[in-house]
Amino acid sequence: MSISITMDQVIVWLVIGGLAGFIVGLIFKGKKKGFGFFTNLLIGLIGAVIGGVIFDLLNIRLGMGQLVLSFDDLIAAVAGAFILLITLAIIRK
Repeated sequence: MSISITMDQVIVWLVIGGLAGFIVGLIFKGKKKGFGFFTNLLIGLIGAVIGGVIFDLLNIRLGMGQLVLSFDDLIAAVAGAFILLITLAIIRK
């Protein structure tokens, strides 16, 4: 089985990751910019992977599953980014 990634998918991942990182940055930092553009994007992208895996494992489906900018992808990414930052905070203490 080969994996093919389209430019559309990459753009969706960047947009969802950026939004998720921005939202979690606002929650954690309370500032308008959160952690900064690139850090927000990185946190959001990692969070999207974590949230996507967790949602798949728990069989959580919030939408149609099409390749679009969907609310369920954003929720999964925000949840994953939140888990990532909480885990990092616990490890640092």
